[in-house]
Amino acid sequence: MEQDRQSIQDRMLAGISDQYNKSQGSFFYDALKPVAIELEQSYARQEAILDKGFVATAAGEYLDRKAAEQGLYRKEATKAITTVKITGTEGAVIREGDRVAGDTVTFVCIETKTIDASGQAHVRVECEEAGSVGNVPVGAIKYYPVKLTGLETVTNPEKAENGYDGEEDEALRQRYLDKVQTPATSGNKHHYRNWAKEVPGVGDARVFPLTNAQGNKENGTVKIVIIDADKKAASVELISEVTAKIEEVRPIGASVVVQSAVKVPINVQVTDLTVDTVNHTLEQVKKDMEKSIEQYLKDIAFHPTTNYVSRAIIGSYILNVAGVINYGDIQLNGVAQDIIIEADQIAVMEEGVQLV
Repeated sequence: MEQDRQSIQDRMLAGISDQYNKSQGSFFYDALKPVAIELEQSYARQEAILDKGFVATAAGEYLDRKAAEQGLYRKEATKAITTVKITGTEGAVIREGDRVAGDTVTFVCIETKTIDASGQAHVRVECEEAGSVGNVPVGAIKYYPVKLTGLETVTNPEKAENGYDGEEDEALRQRYLDKVQTPATSGNKHHYRNWAKEVPGVGDARVFPLTNAQGNKENGTVKIVIIDADKKAASVELISEVTAKIEEVRPIGASVVVQSAVKVPINVQVTDLTVDTVNHTLEQVKKDMEKSIEQYLKDIAFHPTTNYVSRAIIGSYILNVAGVINYGDIQLNGVAQDIIIEADQIAVMEEGVQLV
């Protein structure tokens, strides 16, 4: 039944005897119009309320409430951590809580160190802000927001990582569906997968029952392969966190090893690319191509039914980039064929698109 204002008003007018004038501008027509408008809005609110009661359509705090019914809670954002090298006068102290910074974010020292005879110290630091904003490359940390006595330069020889944004609705919804739609009982493979995905920063996990770290079949062993929330290889720290989580909940007697998915580099070569250079720059087109392909590789990471990187799909992504008119051919890793991805692997593009 249509619940828009006109349909509602037509139904109400139909309930009034035809001996009365019901045409537009009449008393009955004008009197029922605002009622129809209010009823339309009321029906819309009812639909919205109904949507909030089901996991498939709930969002935000309402999805949180549904997930909590199954003992699931939204994973919070985490702060990026790295180590910085600080130089200065021997004996100068870097105290826990002191700050160093890059161009866009500030990091806080999470330990106290003293400059030794070499004139330097290595200090662990944590980003002030939670989320991926703290994931900065090598050398990005280079300032002292406030000058610290005895300290000179600061840099980060290692990239800052493990800064993950809070869990989005779709990821939480999928975890809910995984739990209610798969029989996770008594430490079976579904149980191990759900446990791994509860750890902040884990994007997905695959479980190989009766498989040890070397990939051999062995009773009582379980291998868990994980990727991070950005659908990339997991860091050492994330592997340690998942291992600790599994050790807390696994059945007694099980031997469990947690590993990162193995990266398979995908080099994309595009020949004879034709670009609308009047309205687009080649540099921007290339960046957009790389962004689209990277998203495609993320979408197929640990996909239940896709175990290869498709040349045809990459070609369609390239043609959909604004400014691309046509291209000649595409090669992946130097060959004109799809690339097979094994169950414990993920495809990554590390060198960008090469135009030939």
